[in-house]
Amino acid sequence: MSAAMSALFHDWLDSLRVYADRRIATILCLGFASGLPAPLVFSNLSIWLSDTGVSRTDIGLFALVATPYAINFLWAPLVDRLPLPFLTRRFGRRRGWALFTQLWLMAALVVMSLTDPANNLFLMALAALLVTTSSATQDVVIDAYRIDVLEPEKYGAGSAAAIWGWHLGGTLVGGAGGLYLAAAFGWNMAYLVLALAVGVGMLAILLSPEPPFRPPAETVEHERRAAGWIERLAGPKLGAGLSWLYVAAVAPFLDFMTRRGWLLILIFIFVFKLGDALLGRMASVFYREMGFDLVQIADVSKVFGLGANAIGILIGGFLVYRLGTLKALFVGGLSAALTNLIYSWLAASGQSMTIFTLAVVADNFTGGLATVAFVAYLSSLCNVAYTATQYALLASLGNLARIWFSASAGAMVDGLDGDWATFFAITAGVALLGLPLLLIIMKMFPEGAKPRPAQAQVQGSAPG
Repeated sequence: MSAAMSALFHDWLDSLRVYADRRIATILCLGFASGLPAPLVFSNLSIWLSDTGVSRTDIGLFALVATPYAINFLWAPLVDRLPLPFLTRRFGRRRGWALFTQLWLMAALVVMSLTDPANNLFLMALAALLVTTSSATQDVVIDAYRIDVLEPEKYGAGSAAAIWGWHLGGTLVGGAGGLYLAAAFGWNMAYLVLALAVGVGMLAILLSPEPPFRPPAETVEHERRAAGWIERLAGPKLGAGLSWLYVAAVAPFLDFMTRRGWLLILIFIFVFKLGDALLGRMASVFYREMGFDLVQIADVSKVFGLGANAIGILIGGFLVYRLGTLKALFVGGLSAALTNLIYSWLAASGQSMTIFTLAVVADNFTGGLATVAFVAYLSSLCNVAYTATQYALLASLGNLARIWFSASAGAMVDGLDGDWATFFAITAGVALLGLPLLLIIMKMFPEGAKPRPAQAQVQGSAPG
């Protein structure tokens, strides 16, 4: 028994030692920058709009401004391959793009802070769209930086650090901090102060090294042969441009499609977070309709929720290490679906701080379990030659379902005549949709095995 406990203790030490890596601290700060805008265009913005008399249906429709998160893979090839004037030469491929997107993000948040949604809802929507476009592009860069700068065996730790950072920025500072600032100084001043917090991510980029670019040899050889074939057909001048376009915009997708079971993987990614999407979009509106004030919401849904999520992330990372990514995903997904039912209990019970706290803590804890495994799984599917494009494609699929499906959440509650208990029960059922697909993936790919490219590509021939 003592030998087993000693082995378990050393496993924990091995899992925690990686967090002393300076690169993990950089990823933590970049996660902060990634998370900061989220409540400013989702939960906090929903409360701001609700407080100014905007209808639930219109609040739900505001989810559509987050569409850039779902389609950022369309311009991710530019992040992978297009140099920016001055910035790329001075700071490097990843760092230059990061600073570019962060400057736009800060400016967009300033515009939101100067807008009154009660008198100009359309301008607020445009400003929010600029925030999400800048933020979604920043996410492409940050995710690529995280994967490029770390060795594969450290992806789990990198995922955990990125998620912790995301919640520090999104849940604690942007979420709870935004509510506290709004309660004390009003919404406009809160958004102006939080625009300045984008500087945390900018400082992290300025103080960190540019990650190396080491594409697999077979990928480089394939690109070289494809470029030669295109230039022979189209001529040197036109062929050079077409070759660049092929490498930037076509090759990343063809590369992914050589993997066995690639279509099933994409479908699973699309549906895995549907239940969370519905719940998350309307949760803040639900809290207000239940009678909780801004400080209570901040204390419970942000501060307590952040603590529960941090514990869930830590345990989720350990589950990935001990059980493997796919089994940990199943445990996290099932747990997250079941915790949605606690919100139904809260809706049926009325304004209860105890049940409110229990629902939020359970939701954030199980969300942490699932998200660590999910991010590590997506990271493991990427070819480092096309990190930004492939990860953006995978993440965008999950975001597409989350954003577009969640836009109907407000109308769904209205269609149920405000029956929140039934609404949350429905979200629990929707959250279970991805688990049968996950079981099939687990059977196709025995634990520990990664979906591999087709043998032709491994040997260096053209994908597809």
